Amino acid sequence: MGRVVVIGAGIVGAACTWYAAHAGWEVVLVDRGRPGAGTTSRGEGNLLVSDKGDGPELDLMRLSRRLWLELGDHLGRDRLELDEKGGLVVATSDAGLAGLRTFAAGQRAAGVDAIDVATAGDLRRLEPLLSDRLPGGVLYPEDLQVQPVLAADALVAGARQRGASTRFGVEVEGAVTSGGRLTGVRLVGGEVLGADAVVNAAGTWGGEVGVRLGAPIPVLPRRGFILVTEPVGPLVRHKVYTAEYVDNVASNDAALQTSTVVESTRGGTILIGASRERVGYDAGMSPKVVARLAAGAVEIFPFLRRVDLLRVYRGFRPYCPDHLPVIGPDPRVPGVIHACGHEGAGIGLAAATGYLVARYLDGGPMPDEVPVSAFVPDRFAEVSV
Repeated sequence: MGRVVVIGAGIVGAACTWYAAHAGWEVVLVDRGRPGAGTTSRGEGNLLVSDKGDGPELDLMRLSRRLWLELGDHLGRDRLELDEKGGLVVATSDAGLAGLRTFAAGQRAAGVDAIDVATAGDLRRLEPLLSDRLPGGVLYPEDLQVQPVLAADALVAGARQRGASTRFGVEVEGAVTSGGRLTGVRLVGGEVLGADAVVNAAGTWGGEVGVRLGAPIPVLPRRGFILVTEPVGPLVRHKVYTAEYVDNVASNDAALQTSTVVESTRGGTILIGASRERVGYDAGMSPKVVARLAAGAVEIFPFLRRVDLLRVYRGFRPYCPDHLPVIGPDPRVPGVIHACGHEGAGIGLAAATGYLVARYLDGGPMPDEVPVSAFVPDRFAEVSV
């Protein structure tokens, strides 16, 4: 074993640190901020199979789901706020329901537990406060939720118990190489951290960090908003979202897209999403987005019309053009391993990503159930050497 520097203390970097430390590596986790302070702190904590069609990302998510449950058993499910609440995807029209059922049939063929909910009455038995105008939906018992900042903190703390160290408030300026291989990273200010490997887990900034390491990858920011209501108790039993959410996740459109996502938290607040738009790193407030999200939530849960909005937060998802994360060694700079570009699925996929990174570090066998070649940076023409 040797020494590895993990860049980025969000949920993915925390998972990479956890698995690398437990594999016996000397790990140094660095971040210019604090653990989970970036995109991780602005997510809903979703661990979803429901929004992924048959393919590599679904395979990766199914592995990650199993690993998250193992992490919950090890670290404590209450500590992570790991909740097997299940997901309920609802259609707002008969045409939407037909499309949703076709999508679910493909998932079932791939082994996902997807249960047709045939009528509005069936929906209301699952979620009594849902609108009675919704024609049906699909129930996904395998969907989970965690509290992402708590999960990141727990993973980092667990890694420290295995000897990992942390450096916060520092920024990586570039790579240090010798003989064409990376030997460490140079921090802003000139300090050099020696390393046998470096993991780029910088989330939305993964593209910029890749450039600094001499290994650029096409990771771009995609802004999203989440509304938080006043505490009203656990009134929404599942993660509930409209069928349009799946299409928005898969879209390459730069313009604003919104779909309705509603779920309760353990603290009694209700989270309302979701929006997507490519506006660079513009973190400004958008009343138009807030109004759209609120209107969509009220349409499927009419009781929300009487609930006050507590706050609005927004952040950036690390978007890749083909909607798949970048996980694996970079051929241009031996010693660099990427672990970023997960877009809105980073929390769910974090456990599997950390697991794969540890396998890459060790040179060990990859899990048979995941086609890891779908995620390697070599898939981009500008990366291949």
